[in-house]
Formats: sequence, C-alpha cells, structure tokens
Amino acid sequence: MRALGSAEQMTAVLRAAALAGINHLETAPAYGPAERFLGEAISTLRQQGLTPPGDWVITSKLLPGLELAHGQRQLIAILKRLGLERLDNLAVHGINCAEHLAWAVHGDGSALLDWATTNGLVEQVGFSSHGSQQLIHAAIDAKRFDFCCLHLHLLDPQRLPIAAKARQAGMGVLAISPADKGGRLQSPSTTLIEDCHPIAPLKLAYRYLLAAGITTLTVGAATASDLDLAAELAEAAGPLDTHEQAALDRLHQQRRQRLGDDLCQQCRACLPCPQSVPIPELLNLRNLTIGHDLIGFTQERYNLIGQAGHWWESVNASSCNRCGDCLPRCPHNLAIPDLLKDTHQRLQAAPRRRLWG
Repeated sequence: MRALGSAEQMTAVLRAAALAGINHLETAPAYGPAERFLGEAISTLRQQGLTPPGDWVITSKLLPGLELAHGQRQLIAILKRLGLERLDNLAVHGINCAEHLAWAVHGDGSALLDWATTNGLVEQVGFSSHGSQQLIHAAIDAKRFDFCCLHLHLLDPQRLPIAAKARQAGMGVLAISPADKGGRLQSPSTTLIEDCHPIAPLKLAYRYLLAAGITTLTVGAATASDLDLAAELAEAAGPLDTHEQAALDRLHQQRRQRLGDDLCQQCRACLPCPQSVPIPELLNLRNLTIGHDLIGFTQERYNLIGQAGHWWESVNASSCNRCGDCLPRCPHNLAIPDLLKDTHQRLQAAPRRRLWG
C-alpha cells in the first residue's frame, strides 16, 4: 500500500522482499494502483528467475456490503490485475460493525466467499477488523473464516488474547501495521528509544509479536531499505531472549513510573459508557503520550476520531458528560472523567486525513 510511485518502485521492493526471505504479499483494490503494480512486478521478477521458494503467497481483500454479482466482478478484476488464476487468500476488508459480519456470514458476502472457493478462485477466506473486541470474537466464533488480520501491537497488546483464541481455532493470524499504527515505531520518540535501549523499538515490537506466536507481520515498505529489519529477523522466531525481556520489562516500568496512579490498565471494566465514549482506547492514547512521549502519533490518532467512518472511533473525550457511571466499575479507582478531559486537552488539534478512505 506504500510503494505506489511506479511499477519499478514496486519491483525494487519485491526484489528486496524475496531476498529477505519474505513470501507473503498483502494488498487490496482500495490501495490505489497497488495490485496492478504488484502484478507487473511479479511478472518481471519471474522472468528474472527471482521468486520465493514455493512462489508468492498472495492475499487481497474486498470491502463488505457488495452485492453478489458486483463482488464476483471485483474478484475477477483482482485476479486480472495481479496476473493470477487463483488467489491464496481473500479477506473481507474491514469487518468493523455488526452489519459487515452479517453480510459475510449470512448475506451476499457468504454467497460470494462460497462462490470464490467452490470455483477454485480462492484457496481460503478470512477477514480484517478495526472493530470492537466483541465483534472480533463473534467473527471468530462464526467459524466462517480461515484467518484474521488484527491490530496487534507492542504498546497496545489488548487484542493478543483474541489472536490466541484464533490460533487455537486453527486460524492464521496477521498483525496489521505493528510499526506505523503501533506507535509509528519506524520513527520513534527519543524517550521510547531510551526506554527500549539497547534494542530498537521496532525490532522489539516485531520480536514481541513473533514470540507471542503471531504467524505473519505486515511491513509497509515503500523502498527496499524498509525491509532491512525483516531480513535481519527472518530466523528470529521463538521466545524473547534475556536482553529482549529486560528491554520489555524496562519499557513497562518506565510507563508505570511516568503515569503513576493514572495508568489505565486497559481492563475495559469501565464499559459500556452511556455516551459511547471509547474510554480504554482514549486513555491508551494518553498512556502513550505521557508514558513514551509519542505525541505526534497520538495527536494524529485522536484527531482522526469522527473522520474515518467505521475504520476508527467516532466519539472523542469531549463527549464525556461526567455522569460517573464508569467510576465504580474501575478496579484501579481512576478518575476517568478527569483523565478524559486531560486527554482531550493534550491531544485536540486540527484534524488530519487518514491514508486510505
């Protein structure tokens, strides 16, 4: 979704990917010319004899809500752009609300997924989600999908238990944007670098997820050099070593020290909020702001609220009316209305446009 300057740029990235031991390409029609450039790049590299062992594994996605015939045409167009007769993985691109799940399990989406697999156009089907934990649990429990793509991050690991549930159900798990959406770790704050020293924050983030058993990590590469770390970590599965664990422990210790009694533990006991304020998500942004000085990232995420449709939250902290419903439910006795007010004051800024929308 980032190497979109030309087919030549995409070819350079794919060449570096193959040399780094990467074999999985994940794309979508929504990512501008990405599929067309990928198709051209794959063809070029095949002519040069450069493909991963066993060939590329390719995932693309279709947005939910399509009528059956429209979805069929879109899938055929995907295959044509990529130069393929069959897609390894087809994901529903964003099961972010109950209507999306109903479409995929009972509606035209279910018929579309059945048609794609029955006709040999797709090997297996899955979903990505930016939705609630309850919704993701429901999608896994539907037993409709072979894999899922979830936001799994070093600095926000609350979905790791869901990923473990998916793995126990035999599903593949792909981590969406563990670098950029995980705190813009490719360009971390000085504070975060010091917290993770001597391990780079991005390397620690990747190792943390690999050690947790996540099967696939996405790397949003715009240039060949963006894959240097992936090449370094090609054989780096397994538990954290003593140095990595020490860095992780220090990271958590520094966050607790800076936030003190105001640290939100992300237990979610405060929910539901009568005003639909996403309390844990907002207080996690506050955690990252104060805990690791990630103000650029957290301001951007906070000011996307209400600007990105169903892809991100729609209610910010200013909607808290201090009703106090959350207070007795918080096991850590946080002054939640005060913390939400502080979050809004720290992070409110001019809104910015999300990358895709």
